[in-house]
Amino acid sequence: MSVRERKGRIFVLAGPSGVGKGTLRARALSNVENLVYSVSCTTRKPRAGERDGVEYHFVSAREFEDELERGMFLEHASVHGNYYGTPRKNVEQEMEAGRDVLLEIDVQGAEQIRRILPDSVLIFISPPSLEVLANRLRERGTESEDKIALRLENAKKEIEQAVKYHYIIVNDDLSSASDELTSIILSYRNR
Repeated sequence: MSVRERKGRIFVLAGPSGVGKGTLRARALSNVENLVYSVSCTTRKPRAGERDGVEYHFVSAREFEDELERGMFLEHASVHGNYYGTPRKNVEQEMEAGRDVLLEIDVQGAEQIRRILPDSVLIFISPPSLEVLANRLRERGTESEDKIALRLENAKKEIEQAVKYHYIIVNDDLSSASDELTSIILSYRNR
């Protein structure tokens, strides 16, 4: 079956901040043909090295709220004081073209996707422990200790939601976690 003969599928990567979703996403995109990443919108400020339209579409709170009011997001959430959302149009276009779409979103957004698009495949990325996650957040060097404490508190709640996902990948070894993610995505191509 060619790509154009089938509709694409949504794969959702979710998990706590700092767990390695972005790194796993990048590896999946390089390992799997006809898999595209849906660039989310956010009101948070770019981190060092992030580019508008690549990692995120960086928008003002007002712009986000206007788009939200017009129903332009497939899912959206307020996380750590910022808005995040997946533009609906881009995802629908890619799926209609037969490409699978990878979303890297938070657990609030994943729950929305699970409800409105039940054929989506939800994959929870988990840290080996909260201690390891705390070290990763500190090594990132982008947040204060207060913000790290908030992210860890949120991570505890997010990890409790992992049972709602189709798959849980513990990101304790990047190569193994990447291979597992690639295998999951490819397994749906043969169905």
